[in-house]
Amino acid sequence: MKQFLRRVSPRRAVSDFHDQWKQPTPHRWQILGVAMAATFCVFTLFVPDSVRVQPMPPEVIYISTFDETRTEAEIIASNCANQQLKDELQARLDESAERRREMYETLGRATFIDVDEMERQIEAERAAEEAAQDGPTEEEIALSVEEYCARAAG
Repeated sequence: MKQFLRRVSPRRAVSDFHDQWKQPTPHRWQILGVAMAATFCVFTLFVPDSVRVQPMPPEVIYISTFDETRTEAEIIASNCANQQLKDELQARLDESAERRREMYETLGRATFIDVDEMERQIEAERAAEEAAQDGPTEEEIALSVEEYCARAAG
């Protein structure tokens, strides 16, 4: 082992590197880049987790377009007005979906497809989905919205 270490010299290593670097090779910069990246990756693996710094949390700026002096009744009234608008839009979408369903049903009957059987299958799937649903029903949600809006009026 001592003989091996006698032949290892930092001065010889630097001179060997210098001799190799001076040789005209077409890819020496790419090889140097890959070697440096590999060395960096190996050294980062040895950095313990306790030394790594947690990133700073982002600074959040809240922008409000509402008056800060609104009362709770005004907020509830605004929410109820928005809910009514949402319900009206949903009713329009439901009407459009119903018209589309009727058109597809008419097309299915014209092309001799058993539309009634398809509707029974769809209803069975919907019933299974509703049975599997764990949250509140649509009626319970509507009732809670009505109670919420009644607080604004009262």
